[in-house]
Amino acid sequence: MARPTGRPRQPGEELPDFGPMIKRLRGLWLVGLIILIGLWLASGIYSVGPGSQGVVRQFGQEVAKTSAGLNYHLPWPIQTATVVNLAEVRRLNIGFEELGPGRSQERLDEALMLTKDENIVNVHVIVQYRVLDASQLLFNVRDVPGVLESATQVVLRGVVGNSPIDDVLTERRAQVQDETKVSLQSLMDEYRSGITVTDVKLQEVDAPQEVRAAFHEVVRAREDRERLTREAEGSR
Repeated sequence: MARPTGRPRQPGEELPDFGPMIKRLRGLWLVGLIILIGLWLASGIYSVGPGSQGVVRQFGQEVAKTSAGLNYHLPWPIQTATVVNLAEVRRLNIGFEELGPGRSQERLDEALMLTKDENIVNVHVIVQYRVLDASQLLFNVRDVPGVLESATQVVLRGVVGNSPIDDVLTERRAQVQDETKVSLQSLMDEYRSGITVTDVKLQEVDAPQEVRAAFHEVVRAREDRERLTREAEGSR
């Protein structure tokens, strides 16, 4: 059996005084607690950049909007703040996907559309938009880019479907863009999405790849016919 180590306490000998050590530990614990509380309170400081707007939510409900500069909200989980850039012009591609500088891939499920005279065309369009109301953007529509993409396809198919192919290709190209922009803005206003459509640009409108060559031959033949007709009328 192992013998106990250390010197046994003698009768009448006093125990060590741990009081100062306990006081020191309590002081350190109190200082640490104060630092943690200070850091927690400081976590409510946030910055809103120029052209942006902050939305403060308390337990999920909006309680304030803040402008550019340094701002404060009660720390999490009591309040949270979301900063939304109102100046940024955002972009959405319909009918194609950009893969890099000068490279893109067509998305046929979005690009193929039917014109009024029953011709199939590939339409690539760029939609540019900005946020006008941060509250509407955050609370009214869950996925604004997704909703905008679906709405653009619906509106654009309607405008192209009411236009002959010649109008879409050349003659009324600008009007197709304007009609799409106006109808799209009206639809997003109904959703109270908080965005404004700044521009709609048709990038490419052409026949499907399989019949593109034949389609261009028909277009050239039509242009030649019109040119020869004008020349004949001038000679007459």
